[in-house]
Amino acid sequence: MSETPPAPERRRVSTTPPGVGLCAEEDIPDPGSRGFVLQIGEAFFHGFVVRRNGVVSGYVDRCPHQGFPLAIELDRYLIPDGSLILCGWHGAVFEPGSGLCVGGPCAGARLTPWPVTVSDGVITTAS
Repeated sequence: MSETPPAPERRRVSTTPPGVGLCAEEDIPDPGSRGFVLQIGEAFFHGFVVRRNGVVSGYVDRCPHQGFPLAIELDRYLIPDGSLILCGWHGAVFEPGSGLCVGGPCAGARLTPWPVTVSDGVITTAS
């Protein structure tokens, strides 16, 4: 019996080209969040967008504590009241507008920003 070869690792990138349409702004509740996986050539980008108090912010989906994606459940990046971003794995919490960790194992660290913009009601990647 032959062994199945392991699946090749999917290379990840931490930036995206500008101008990629992600979704309509109204597709994300306020407060709310949504994760995105984009294929960039042979690699993949994992990010998420948070909408709170009319402000849309994007971040690379990687906790500065141990590098894990933040959400354990699809699109659940915020605590229940929508006031903070939560790393579901270790409990770190981050300010939605700045990405600053204000509690947990990486206090003082920041999420990596993912530049996004809203134009005519559509959220797109920015430069």
